[in-house]
Amino acid sequence: MSSSGAKLSRVKRSQQLSAAAAALCALQVVDTDKMWSFVWSSALPLLVSLSPAVLFLLQLPDYTATQEGHWQDYKYGHHGSELHNSKRFCTWKCVLFTLQWPGAFCQSLDQETLCMIPPSVNNWTIHGLWPFKVFHCCNCWPMFQSDVQELEAELTEHWPSLLKTKPSFHFWREEWEKHGVCAACVEGMNSPIRYFQICLKLRQQFDIHKMLEDAGITPSCERPYKVAEVHQVLAPHLGDKHEIQCVTDDQDREVWFQVKIPLSRNLTVGCDHQGDAERDPALGSGSGWNRSHGHPCPPRVPFYYFPIDHQQPQRPCG
Repeated sequence: MSSSGAKLSRVKRSQQLSAAAAALCALQVVDTDKMWSFVWSSALPLLVSLSPAVLFLLQLPDYTATQEGHWQDYKYGHHGSELHNSKRFCTWKCVLFTLQWPGAFCQSLDQETLCMIPPSVNNWTIHGLWPFKVFHCCNCWPMFQSDVQELEAELTEHWPSLLKTKPSFHFWREEWEKHGVCAACVEGMNSPIRYFQICLKLRQQFDIHKMLEDAGITPSCERPYKVAEVHQVLAPHLGDKHEIQCVTDDQDREVWFQVKIPLSRNLTVGCDHQGDAERDPALGSGSGWNRSHGHPCPPRVPFYYFPIDHQQPQRPCG
């Protein structure tokens, strides 16, 4: 077999494994009276496609559904969100869409030397889309690189890893397995590709850099800003409940590094069910970012909006 043929074979097998895992995941969350109909219509055909011997061992009849059809179901989501058809699974009412500013990301790390800013990154980047008040979440839906292959260029631009120790795909996979599978009970986000497409659309909608620039608020090492003036600019676009987050650098300066935008389940701005989102364990941090370092920017203390420095990302302003 040629190298290209072998590569295609590996991609196809990873797709099959993903689909089988998604089908098995469904068995954990659907109601009992619906489980067997789901097994016959979805889960077993996927498993059979991976191991023909199962047909003999289980003496199953032939199935007319094609392997490709089941892969399309997995990739673009199961109609009606069969994978998350349990009320206890889809308990959340709100999500936080979180954007981070690369110019201050390094200051949010315990070890600043882990930080890097790719040369192509010159704007706000996505940190994640996080459902909160999630009480049960499927942990059996893995993600492979082929799942988001067609979005890779956009994700690399708008959702890069800023850690030397974490490739961008590992960052995306971590966000999917920790938060995306919780969001997948909503039909528009019920597969990896759909979840990431939604995130990219939200990033396009919330162009913070342009909003600020149009109001004369630009990155600077000299000029500090107040929460009230930035909030006044962003509120018409992000809603009144958005949160401007800072970290404190080693010179005790408040430095702006993140914005959290609460959205309702239908992704409209604002959410009345927000409550104690900050205490939600589902919003915990990944490796390298100590979540306790991030805090709402103090309303009475001016903060800095540092410029991006690709050569010295840890010390953009000395």
